[in-house]
Amino acid sequence: MRQVGDIKLYDFEELLTEDLGAIGTPERDEFERSVDEAVHAYRVGEAIRQAREAKNLTQAELGEKMGVQRSQVCRLESGKSITLNSMMRAFRALGVQCALDMKGIGRVALW
Repeated sequence: MRQVGDIKLYDFEELLTEDLGAIGTPERDEFERSVDEAVHAYRVGEAIRQAREAKNLTQAELGEKMGVQRSQVCRLESGKSITLNSMMRAFRALGVQCALDMKGIGRVALW
């Protein structure tokens, strides 16, 4: 914390420590794990979006190939509702049959 006149300024780490505890406490570890999961889900969704756009497909067209509605494709691409099954269905519908290099995650073998 640093003081600027009458205002106290805290950095993000200080706020996390104050609200969730120090690194290594159960609450902080759970928070860090949930953030990591959200980031990975976002990256998978982004990979699906990039593969869809590379094939010049709309979300509705991909949804039709997957047998789901466009709204489900939208949730997948935004990193929500990602399960292994839905991820596999999306990549199969896109014709991705081998490994995919996902930025920040590494290479993932699909099947």
